[in-house]
This record gives sequence, structure tokens and C-alpha cells, in this order.
Amino acid sequence: MRLRLRRPRQLARDLLAAARRDHEEVADYLETHGEEWEALAEAAPGDAADVLEQLTEEDAAGLLAELEPEDVADILEQIAPELAAELVEDVPIADLTAAVSEMTGEAAADLLYELDDDVTESVLAMLDDESEQEIRRLLEYPSDTAGGLMTTEIAALPLGLTAGEAIERIRQLHEQYEDFAYVYVVDDDQKLRGVIYFRDLVFARPGASLEEVMVPDPVAVEGMTDREEVAELAQRYRLFGIPVVDEQGRLIGVVTTDAVIEAVQDEATEDFAAAVGAGLGETVYTDVTKSFRSRAPWLLLNLVLATVVAWVIERQTSIISTEPVLAALMPIVATLGGNGGNQSLAVMIRSLASDGVPRAQVTSILLRQAGVGMLNGMLLAVAAAATTYVLVDSGVFESNSDPVTVALVIGIACLANLLIATLAGSAIPLILRRLGLDPALASSILLTMITDAVGFGGFLLVAAALL
Repeated sequence: MRLRLRRPRQLARDLLAAARRDHEEVADYLETHGEEWEALAEAAPGDAADVLEQLTEEDAAGLLAELEPEDVADILEQIAPELAAELVEDVPIADLTAAVSEMTGEAAADLLYELDDDVTESVLAMLDDESEQEIRRLLEYPSDTAGGLMTTEIAALPLGLTAGEAIERIRQLHEQYEDFAYVYVVDDDQKLRGVIYFRDLVFARPGASLEEVMVPDPVAVEGMTDREEVAELAQRYRLFGIPVVDEQGRLIGVVTTDAVIEAVQDEATEDFAAAVGAGLGETVYTDVTKSFRSRAPWLLLNLVLATVVAWVIERQTSIISTEPVLAALMPIVATLGGNGGNQSLAVMIRSLASDGVPRAQVTSILLRQAGVGMLNGMLLAVAAAATTYVLVDSGVFESNSDPVTVALVIGIACLANLLIATLAGSAIPLILRRLGLDPALASSILLTMITDAVGFGGFLLVAAALL
């Protein structure tokens, strides 16, 4: 494998392409070309992180060990905390502490949260007092709250300054902080009083006070505010950052645009995981026992609900023995109902996530979904009945009954199941919300039980009545 380091990003693209073919070859290349690896890590830590993610944990950890602490910190900040924790698992505490000390407070807290408690405490004990206090404060907040998302690097100005003095102070803040969208105004007690937009500040009279320039009482959240609410506020008011205050209204951090985007993504994936009964915070790097504990209860519930469906079918075994073709047709009804219900479920969860389902509109929304289920049910009922008639009449499916009657049975069952499934897919998240639960919580499991019970049981009941 031959690569020349002309531009770090080009090298990273070449390495990524090669790693997808043979990750061991890339690991060997980087181990024997240490200068190129060090240059890549220093110039483009995000690209270096992408390369490491393609390698085994052992190879990635070995390459990290060759870098300076500040370069290790830059790379770890670009990697998912769960994977980063795996990569530094065997790193000596002193080296890990050196890297953590170079990381931003929120990134360091995210990483230490994923490590064993004894490792976290050892690292914190070796940090300077200021860094230790900052990280401990951040670790108090769950990762899905404003406090867990915020950065403590805040650009803030005290009341009493003039616009001219504020501009000069902002120049100094710019040297201290790499990026900030807003500058906040606090009083002597560090309570949030306002926010300054740069445009207003630039065009203000140099002698104007900050009280004249700032926007008073800006949108703010407390540390324990759920990330879903933070994302909603950012989208509603088109904010590039949201200040975080404590119970006394003192400014303690800010949730940046990047953190808001990450929160939106995490919330969407969390809803998907919750709908199928997976752990809310689970990833592919989550510990085996933790994943087991989060999934097992829902799988056991699934077993109980499946037993209910089996009982419904067992009650109608006599009709199946009389007309064996019904056993072949039953899955059609249940599958169509399941798919139709999941479509409504996905639409409803998405709407609830964006706060697009006012309680006053619930009835009209359910009626609209019932209309969708009715139209889809009529279409698929006709299609399923026609297909069944052809298969039975031609002898492909053997039946002891008239083909028209068999076709009528599956048509009625499809119509009823799609209508009920569509309503259930819409209603289950609403019911869970009314109970104060996450609307996505195992909703797919509950929907599957309903569509299978109605699909199988309803189909057999219709068959028993008509055949």
C-alpha cells in the first residue's frame, strides 16, 4: 500500500477507501508511517477519527498511543463516546488524564460517563481543581438533558458596559473561545439578564449601554430540561444557541447549534428504538449485560402477547381443519394489517415528536386516519379477493369451498384489519402520551399484537361465518 501525504484530507479519503477493503493493511501502513499519521491527526482530527473507526479497537488504541495528548483529545472529541471509551480502556491513567485535560468539558464528561466508575474517579483525582469541578458538575446531568448537552465555555459580559467597551471585550473573548454565536449579559450574581446580537452591537452608539442594546429575558432552559424541549425551542425561535440556567436563574452554560442538531438526531433514533423495545440509550457499543437488561423485558412482553394471538387462533382450529387453504391465506391478512398499522404509527410518532398533534385535534386526526385505513382497506380487499379467486379457481390453491366465497372471506378480513390497524397505529402513541409515557414506548410490539390478533382471529371468524 503506497500513499503520499500531500494533503491530509486526501490521505484520509484514501485510507478510508482502503480500510473498507482491508482494515489490517491500513493499520500496518499507519504503524510504519508514523509521521504521516501524526500529521493527519494534527491537521484533520475529524478525518483521523473516521479512519480509526474503521479499524479494530486494538489497532486504533495502538495508533492513539503514538500521538500527543492534545491530538488524542481532538480525535476523541470526534468519536462517539461509547466507542471512544472502548479505545482508551487499556490506556494508562496518566496518559488518559493528559488527553482528558485537553478536551472540552462537555466532551470529557461524555467520555468519562462511559468509563468504569473507578477509572473515572482516578482521572478526576489527577485533574486540576478547576477542570475537576467543571466535569463533575456536567456529570450530574443525564446525557439527554440540557445540562448534558451544554458547554460551560460561555461568552458573557457584565451589566454596566457601554457598546464600545463591549466590542473591545468581545475581541478578547474571541481569543479565549473558538466559536460563539451569541454574547450573554449577566448581573453581579451571574443571573442571565439578556443576549446581544452582534449586528445590533455593531450599529449601536459607542456610548450606548448594554441595557439599550441587549434583548432582555432571552429564551433559556434549566439544566434538567429534556433535550426534546431544547430542540423544539431552537427550531421554534430559530436560535443558534440556548442558554442554560440553574434554579436561581444564574447562567451555567449554553447548548450550541451542533448540540441541538445532535439532540434532534438522538431523539429521532431513540423514538425508533423505543418503538421496537430496544434500550433508549443503547448503541452497538453498549455493554452486553446492559443491552440484555433493556431488551429482555420487552421480549418477554412480546412472548405474552404472542401467546394471546396463539390462543385466538387455537379457538378456531376446527375451521382450519375443515378448510386447510385458510392456513395459507391467514398470513396475508395479518401482514397487510401490520404494514398499514406501522405506517400510521410512524406518522403519528413523527408528528408527536415535532409537537404537531394538539389535544384539541385528536378526534379529527383519528377520523382522518380512519379514512386512510378505509380507502387502503378497500383497495387491498379487492386486490386480495381477486388474487385469491384466481388461485383457488385455477387449482393452485386447493379448496373445498366455492372460490367466490373464499375470496369474499379474505376481502372482508383485509378491509376490517387494515381499518383497525390504521386506527391502532394512530391511537397507541396518543394513549401512551395521555398516560404520561413516551409515545414510542414499545408501541410497535403492542401494534403487532393487535394486528395479528385481529388478522388471524378476525379472518377465521369471518371464515367460520361464511364457509
